[in-house]
Amino acid sequence: MRRRGRSLVWALDVAPKTRGSLPATGLGRGWEPTIIVALIGGLLLFGLLTLHSASSVMAQRVDLPHYHYVARQATGVAIGLVAMFVCARVPTAYWQRLAPHLMIGSLALLIIVILPFTHAIAPEVNGARRWLRVGVTVQPSDLAKLAVVVWTAALLVRKRDHLRNLRRGLAPFLVGWTLIVLPILAEPDLSTACLIAATGVIVVFVGGARVGHLVFLGLLLLPLAGSVLVSGYRGARWKSMLLDPGATADGSAFQAYQSLVAIGSGGATGVGFGEGRQKFGFLPEAHNDFIFSMIGEEWGFVGAVAVILCFLALIVLGFRVARQARNLFCQLLAVGIVSLIGLQAFLHVGVGLGVFPATGLSLPFISFGRTNLVAMLAAIGILLAVAREAQGGEA
Repeated sequence: MRRRGRSLVWALDVAPKTRGSLPATGLGRGWEPTIIVALIGGLLLFGLLTLHSASSVMAQRVDLPHYHYVARQATGVAIGLVAMFVCARVPTAYWQRLAPHLMIGSLALLIIVILPFTHAIAPEVNGARRWLRVGVTVQPSDLAKLAVVVWTAALLVRKRDHLRNLRRGLAPFLVGWTLIVLPILAEPDLSTACLIAATGVIVVFVGGARVGHLVFLGLLLLPLAGSVLVSGYRGARWKSMLLDPGATADGSAFQAYQSLVAIGSGGATGVGFGEGRQKFGFLPEAHNDFIFSMIGEEWGFVGAVAVILCFLALIVLGFRVARQARNLFCQLLAVGIVSLIGLQAFLHVGVGLGVFPATGLSLPFISFGRTNLVAMLAAIGILLAVAREAQGGEA
């Protein structure tokens, strides 16, 4: 298939071009789908182990069984694996046709969350309204991440001949992203909004958008972004992190400070599984927002690097799948999914290491959170579908 735009070729060059010769697995020919599934399985199992260690004390403090959070996460794993294998068998053409409906459905759920009269099903938790409780608890913004990737890839196929025109090419994407991002900002959830916007920009850049247009739009939005980032608690976190995190360890930088303490305590090989101390109330959200810090404490530098290498391997394999995709939509879909997972993992690890202020983004496949887990596993299923339909794979 003819590549459109130098940026698409450049982005996919990070993956080696040679193919393996392993027999067909049912998910696609070659070794990429098999290794992807193996990596996901390993991350899921490791995540359940780490989650039990990180959450057992917290559960017992409120008179719940020590396995409470692990049992809930295990149901998410089961549902997510079903979603992954179903999505792996769904033809990618269906996702292309469903893209507008996914966006509309995601937007509807996001609006319901922030309406003033929906507190009964969308209560405020820790100062934010991000969850719908309708028998099960769902976080619509996690579903919106995948919807934006599918919609952006589908629209790029339609707009590819006009993509280098700002008004006819790039403007429709900005409108769609804004409709999704605004209600997420109203929750508020700045980190997820930024993640969605960044993923969308990566996809359109890879699809052939002009760098000058993206830079121009970035400069236009810079004052607004700056005012949002430095306002309220966010400004305090940036100030404490950049100037002197140790001096405000009991204030806005408390989480970041305790995260570094946890990672530093782990040394080379960690204090041992289940032996971490930060979970005893020192590090808030150790089972979710800061689970990488728990990994660093209990598994040490070796364990932390192993997790990072797993995600890097997943990214490279994802770009290999994108390179071998049968059409432009599949290529962009694979790039978007890999970028979404990679960016979220990168930001989570960066928060744990004190590179970024606390964002609230979970570590894919490991942190507690069933909606995000199911959405990420469904995304992996779509990536496997791209591999299955690639040349030499099963149509």
